[in-house]
Amino acid sequence: MQEQQSGAAPDRQEGRVIKAYNSFFYVQVGAELIACKLRGKFKKTRRSIGVVPGDRVMISRLADGSGVVEDQLPRTSMLRRPAVANITQVMLTFAAAQPDLHPLLLNRFLVLAEWSGIPHITICVNKSDLYTGDIDAFLQDYEAIGYPVLRVSAKENQGLDALRERLAGETTVFAGPSGVGKSSLLNRIDERLHLTTGHVSEKIKRGRHTTRVAELLPYGDGFIVDTPGFSAMELTELDIQDLPGYFPEFRPQLDACRFAPCSHTHEPDCAVKAAVEAGTISRERYDAYVNIYEEIKSNQQLARKKEYK
Repeated sequence: MQEQQSGAAPDRQEGRVIKAYNSFFYVQVGAELIACKLRGKFKKTRRSIGVVPGDRVMISRLADGSGVVEDQLPRTSMLRRPAVANITQVMLTFAAAQPDLHPLLLNRFLVLAEWSGIPHITICVNKSDLYTGDIDAFLQDYEAIGYPVLRVSAKENQGLDALRERLAGETTVFAGPSGVGKSSLLNRIDERLHLTTGHVSEKIKRGRHTTRVAELLPYGDGFIVDTPGFSAMELTELDIQDLPGYFPEFRPQLDACRFAPCSHTHEPDCAVKAAVEAGTISRERYDAYVNIYEEIKSNQQLARKKEYK
């Protein structure tokens, strides 16, 4: 009854959250962008991410033209950092140089994307014109796994047609470290975006965060999402026993180990370790797996100790 007195319309409309900013959720309903508040039941808690950009929601309208998010529809995928829902593709964007591409960070992003259940995962390497070594040799292990790799240069206008083809009909989130040129790439793809770009610090060799919030930007018959850059991410909530499955080249070996479950780190007669020795699994990928495994294990043990105090 109180909702009726406040001017809320009795009917509800379905829309999609385009961005969240200053406690408002901007919901696209048809051609209209409506500023909405949340019902109390959707407030973010430790156990719930809450409503995020990309979510499909049901809203009711208020007399002043704003709205209230009443219901959240089921998600098909959820990128946990930055939090964006219902993504069909993630474009993991790195720079070939300035800042240099670090394999461990790339592999952490790949695990994040696999864990998030995003159907299409593509690696996009910007500033390829600055790489002094053999960039194909560096990336061929990832292509062998099955990850498409795009070699582009926003500055030199290279590889952008292939990137545009990958974006067609998809809801694509561009994720990666700061300073790799995500916003510059998007401005090259569609000059109407006018995204703010920064530069890489000569002192610390890291980029500035020019994108402040994740926002869905209409592109053709889909969306692209520019996200704030970051260089670290928490994978502590990931179930450590699921981690091997987030390395696609591990999957054929997982049922062939002597012990079950097998951590694939120290056990004898481990099929994954045997594949590494045989060259079927790259040493770089395996070392990344062990690093991530030990980090998750250590962080979860620390969290349990804090709970007991």
